[in-house]
Amino acid sequence: MLQAGFLWGGALAAHQVEGAYREGGKGLSVADVMTAGANSVPRRITDGVVKGERYPNHNGIDFYHTFRDDVELFAEMGFKCLRTSIAWARIFPEGDEDKPNEEGLAFYDELFDCLVAHGIEPVVTLSHFEMPLALVEKYGGWESRALIDLFVRFARICFERYHDRVRYWMTFNEINNQYNTDNDIYGWTNSGVRFSRCADPRRAMFQASHYQFVASERAVALAHQIDPRLKVGCMVAADAIYPFSCHPDDVLLAADAMHSTYYFTDVMCRGAYPHYAPRMWEGLSEPLDITEGDRQDLATGTVDYIGFSYYMSNVVNHVAATDISESTAYSDPHMVDNPNLVANAWGWQIDPKGLRYILKAFDERYCLPQFIVENGIGIVEALNEHDTVDDQERIDFLRAHIEQLKAAVEIDGVDLIGYTVWGCIDPVSFTTGEYAKRYGFVYVDRNDDGTGTCRRFRKRSFNWYRHVIETNGEEL
Repeated sequence: MLQAGFLWGGALAAHQVEGAYREGGKGLSVADVMTAGANSVPRRITDGVVKGERYPNHNGIDFYHTFRDDVELFAEMGFKCLRTSIAWARIFPEGDEDKPNEEGLAFYDELFDCLVAHGIEPVVTLSHFEMPLALVEKYGGWESRALIDLFVRFARICFERYHDRVRYWMTFNEINNQYNTDNDIYGWTNSGVRFSRCADPRRAMFQASHYQFVASERAVALAHQIDPRLKVGCMVAADAIYPFSCHPDDVLLAADAMHSTYYFTDVMCRGAYPHYAPRMWEGLSEPLDITEGDRQDLATGTVDYIGFSYYMSNVVNHVAATDISESTAYSDPHMVDNPNLVANAWGWQIDPKGLRYILKAFDERYCLPQFIVENGIGIVEALNEHDTVDDQERIDFLRAHIEQLKAAVEIDGVDLIGYTVWGCIDPVSFTTGEYAKRYGFVYVDRNDDGTGTCRRFRKRSFNWYRHVIETNGEEL
């Protein structure tokens, strides 16, 4: 059985739901200059907000104004926690001001108070693809060492302000996404860097990641000083990567491909670069800026748990050569479809057992508690004549994944803190900027053409998930 107090809930990100992109003193974020895309139509990054372009994150689902009613819905489902993020640009609109924006801080006071009043524990990510745009324009994003101190100051303000209500924190969302330097959306949202414009994209990625590692580890150490009860985790996108066959070249390729995750978790969980890191740095145009002080910071601020998202698994074939420049499903030119699995409409391979694989792999590698902070499926949906959505496909997807997380706990002995379903109320999709790609238990009446009332409607999965929580996962 899952432990008593298991944190069932849902997950959101400020930039995908809040809207109100210039209200309350908020500054522009990197998400505010990403246009709408679609399935097979990539989002574009514009130089500032351009008149006539469509930016879905500007409106989100208006959570900034509706959060009280939305929290009522989460409480009705029985949520034990809600994972969300603090928009850095609400607290420091330019990123480098001397004093934080009190109106932004007050908004999150109200949100967290509302959650706590409903018995829902906030789980908070500090940087979830919404760093202030001004930090890109002034400093070049995370290519600059200056951002370490600016992030740590932001983290300090948040820890000091909210530590009495927020126990679980994460530093950088899906920090390893930027390992895919072929698709600018990842470097931009992780680090405010467009790798396609860099003379040496791989070096830029490793350097930005290093500065984030240092900032993360310093933030962890700071949180423990402010309140020893705080738990601060890393957060990675965890894709199980399998060899296409038992050919030794496929097996070796799969082991190396997993470095797209392990490179990041090894540093944040173990406090030092792994022995294979110098091999990954070979061929860079110049050495990375890594100081002895940085190494000490890495060693003294290791994370308390591993937070991760899981949506799919991937397969690598040593004879393949895929064009990944436009892909959001593949991050390696050797990735191919798995003939044993089916994919969703966006090409993501559906593999519940891959979740158990990842849980086992992390457990055996790090011996740390784990928290599944994103899992879900995007589906094109419409309200039926009964003002609901019969989303049996979502129920089947989540049920299969919950069965596997239970097996990881009950059979494999994994220490699992909780499980939060991504986009528990339909958000703007990160990868495509669509409303049509719906994830939630709650349908939001907002469409890609700008129409809709923004009213909320319970889907069939709403009551199903409520029963799952009521029974602590015993009845699926």
